Amino acid sequence: MTATSANILRIDASMRREGSVTRALADRLVARLGAQSPGAGIVRRDLADGVPLIDAEWIGANFTDPAERSPDQNAALVVSDELIAELRAADTLVIGLPIYNFGVPAAFKAWIDQVARARETFRYTESGPVGLLTGKRAVVVVASGGVPVDSPADLATPYVRHALAFIGITDVEVIGADRLTLDADSAIAGAEDRIEQLAA
Repeated sequence: MTATSANILRIDASMRREGSVTRALADRLVARLGAQSPGAGIVRRDLADGVPLIDAEWIGANFTDPAERSPDQNAALVVSDELIAELRAADTLVIGLPIYNFGVPAAFKAWIDQVARARETFRYTESGPVGLLTGKRAVVVVASGGVPVDSPADLATPYVRHALAFIGITDVEVIGADRLTLDADSAIAGAEDRIEQLAA
């Protein structure tokens, strides 16, 4: 994984700033990747800081030709442009993703809505949409209280894989720390072992 870790974009989707399993595991993973690639650029996007929801103004701006957008329309897309620029610059994504009520946190869905943009991160073709952010790798650290990762009740992990593939990121590794309410120590230890294997 060393060769693709030069620029790391870390995305934290947990709303808990303290005591978050995904944040702690992402800390460990980013530290290991950084140690392997001295001087690696690391950008952190904490979704607990807030992500604007798309609205009618955003949609209108997005579907207006860039050359014809008004200043207000350009302003409506400023955050989206910034988030997409972070993605473009990254070689590796590290995503800390808790499962909330069987799915992704609302802020993560808002992030996906901001970065999934036609002509920017995907394009339509006669055979369907094609992702434009190719050549990147994502490692998704998933934590859940009771839902087994990749079980039928886990709607979060398949969604993340599909959403990332939609914009061109198909090399996705999932590290699960699941059913924490049953045996947190074992679940976290297993995820830590997987991080060490992945970063070796």
